[in-house]
Amino acid sequence: MTERWVIYTDGACRGNPGPGGWGAVLYRDGGKNELSGAESNTTNNRMELTAPVKALGVLPDSSHVSLYTDSQYVKNGITAVSYTHLTLPTI
Repeated sequence: MTERWVIYTDGACRGNPGPGGWGAVLYRDGGKNELSGAESNTTNNRMELTAPVKALGVLPDSSHVSLYTDSQYVKNGITAVSYTHLTLPTI
């Protein structure tokens, strides 16, 4: 059975680089989980990317996810990816 998740993410830092943090709120079946973390010397983009990576990392592989972010950097990183399939020769 596929689990359905709704995830909200954000990241920020004071200065660039500087101290920063990230957060993610994960909803499933009426329940809520929160994840967060901080770094003493980081960049805004790193914190924005860390939030969805950490959130997705705790989900089962077959999960259906709706991810919400205010970051164009994250959005473009997810939607503009070109996937390439490798075909390896049989030896």
